[in-house]
This record gives sequence, C-alpha cells and structure tokens, in this order.
Amino acid sequence: MARKGLIQREKKRQKLEQKYYLIRRSSRKEIRRKEISKVPSLSDQWEIHGKLQSPPRNSAPTRLHRRCFSTGRPRANYRDFGLSGHILRERVHAGLLPGATRSSW
Repeated sequence: MARKGLIQREKKRQKLEQKYYLIRRSSRKEIRRKEISKVPSLSDQWEIHGKLQSPPRNSAPTRLHRRCFSTGRPRANYRDFGLSGHILRERVHAGLLPGATRSSW
C-alpha cells in the first residue's frame, strides 16, 4: 500500500493539470501559429515561452503518474485495468475480472 500522502499529491497534480489544460493548449497553439506564419523574433519567442512556463510545474501533464486503483502502487500498472501486476493476477485467479483469462506454464 502506498503512503496516503503520495496518493493525495498525485490527485492534486491531476486537479492542477485539468485546471491549467486550456492555458497550456492555447499557448502551444500560439507557438505553432507564430512558427508557421513567419520567423518570430527572439523577444516574441521568449514572451510565448514565458506564458507556457507561467503555470505551476505540477500542472504539467508529464508529471502525472498512473497508480494502481486499489493499492496506489506506482509501478507495473496495466492501463486496461488500472491495477498493478500482482493485484491483477490475484483478481484474475479469483475470477473477479470478466474477460481476463489466467495462464499457467
């Protein structure tokens, strides 16, 4: 089980990412428009990149990390199920996940 503080930190990052999503998207579109239309001056580039860097760092989507839905484990997560590997294996063996078959070798 992951520490509760780490899980709460991840939830806070998700909220921040949703809050600043439109600001980041609009500044990225502005960068693309300036690059296509003409060669922007250095001061224009700095101004646009300053807007892109103005939101908090934790609002960046690259800082988000998937965690296991039941345990909060940050590693070995399967996107389809939202579970870590060993929890997924336990639930498949118990027959709790429909459509998943267990394998043995």
